[in-house]
Amino acid sequence: MKGQMCWLAGFGSATKILHVRDAAHQPWKPYTASVHRVPDLQIPRASKGWTTYQKLYRAGWTLVPTAEAYSTTIIQTSEPTAVSV
Repeated sequence: MKGQMCWLAGFGSATKILHVRDAAHQPWKPYTASVHRVPDLQIPRASKGWTTYQKLYRAGWTLVPTAEAYSTTIIQTSEPTAVSV
């Protein structure tokens, strides 16, 4: 199986960006943290990750519905989170 893609909102934002994972058992990560990333279009209000989505879709990756992605896994962020004890 090729990887999976999904449009998910970032933490603290309602704007959705492309998230990817190479296998279904892996957590979602923003496309910006992926080795498959393609530079974004320099067009105002263009979707973040659109060019990466097009490349991966043509390569046979699967688009997962947002609701399904939220119900089955936790999103991995590139930023560490602080835990207070």
